[in-house]
Amino acid sequence: MDSLLFLCARRVVTQRPLPALPADLQPVLFQAAFLDGRPLVLRDLVAAWPFPVLNFQRLVGRQELLRDHPCKLCVQAVILAVVAQLQRQLEEPGHHSSLRILDMTGIPDSTSGRAPDGMSVWSSTVALAKACVEVSKQQRELQRRGSKRHKGRSGAAVAAAAPRPPGVEVHADLFVNGTSYGILRDALQTGAASPLRLKCREFQAEELSASGIVALLESLDPSFVRRVDLRFNNLGLAGLSVILPHLSRFPELRSLKLQYSNVDVRRPTPESAIGIRCLAGQLGMLPSLRELNLGSSRLSGNLRQILCDLQAPLESLELAFCSLVPADLAFLSQSFHAPALKRLDLSGHDFSQGLLEPLRLLLEETSASLLHLDLMECRMADSHLDALLPTLRRCSRLRFLGLYGNSLSTAALKDLLQKTLELPDLHLVVYPFPVDCYKPEPPSESGWNFEEPVDEELLVATTAEFSQMLADSGRTDLVWTSNPYGHGTLDYFSL
Repeated sequence: MDSLLFLCARRVVTQRPLPALPADLQPVLFQAAFLDGRPLVLRDLVAAWPFPVLNFQRLVGRQELLRDHPCKLCVQAVILAVVAQLQRQLEEPGHHSSLRILDMTGIPDSTSGRAPDGMSVWSSTVALAKACVEVSKQQRELQRRGSKRHKGRSGAAVAAAAPRPPGVEVHADLFVNGTSYGILRDALQTGAASPLRLKCREFQAEELSASGIVALLESLDPSFVRRVDLRFNNLGLAGLSVILPHLSRFPELRSLKLQYSNVDVRRPTPESAIGIRCLAGQLGMLPSLRELNLGSSRLSGNLRQILCDLQAPLESLELAFCSLVPADLAFLSQSFHAPALKRLDLSGHDFSQGLLEPLRLLLEETSASLLHLDLMECRMADSHLDALLPTLRRCSRLRFLGLYGNSLSTAALKDLLQKTLELPDLHLVVYPFPVDCYKPEPPSESGWNFEEPVDEELLVATTAEFSQMLADSGRTDLVWTSNPYGHGTLDYFSL
């Protein structure tokens, strides 16, 4: 329920111009204007912002609020207001503004929300980059005009003598691909002298060359970056050996994601052995690393060599579709990572064969810390789940369990539900369509259910049974769903 103060603020922001109000009411007015989709009011509020920091998440509230509201025009309005403020300061050196930091980190990607006019991380990156380039261009133009008016002095001397506004730092999460590479590179290269400066907290790049990624990484503020996500870049071990040395300049880097990097070391060669040693050594140069994603790399038998130089235990390890063998899981269960792991993704491995017992032993070692476990598309049948259940029940802090894409019956899923009700923190279970809810054709061995004919009536009845079991147990906080998408991922940084 909205507070009386917020309800009053919603009424106030319906009028423009806003009445004169105390400065301490500006945050609630900003929240009301943002959530009610009033971009012009937001521009007015930013223009007169009385505080040094404007933080989106703190002002608007929970990510769900941001995700479920059409915010594209509102985000653009805030950016344009900051640009207008800086342009005025450049034109009128005596004009001052209190705003020093615009924090746009943590704004959820519109692709994961329900708002039709949301702001994607890609589009916000482009908007911010264009704003930085625009302000920097105006600064250079004003310096050029000043140098013409002072013919007896060099342009450089005039530029050095001209007073510079303190400017605004924009803290943001940046996403770049081939389409946006040029504008982001130009924005980052404007440097510390620009009135509008990008500070990247989380950097994500897709489908770029190794040299392009390096050029952007070298332009980022080394003290601010905490996550680097390089996916679909087809880098291979050779490309990673070019990029990873540049990550050691980020002392706060806690998360590194290298999904779909085209790394395949299943068949050892002298070249792959050198590449693995190089990769391990470079990972060992990241003292703050706590999260690593090597999804879809073919690592069979090489996990020990890759992780051997890490200086501290990982808290999040994603190894989906990595062709792991029993020796890899045995190493992991005996390593110093196991008792520290909060997130573990082993999706895409065949646990119907020799991996089941190594998995059980690994879960024993992680049971005291594990919050998030992904075992989707792992060819698990009822007997395999039954063997794991005693260990799963010892994972007392578990919040998420992913089992989608496995061949499990309604009876096995009911047993899982009943026996995991005792886990107090379990909040979300993503289960597969039960095998007995299919029409006569059996599901394929791969565990993929997309092509199999589901008996919708049976599925609805089964879903209702699960819901009734949850209601009867009083666990209405526990969500059971067969939809594997749109739930967001656990961010161990916030834990």
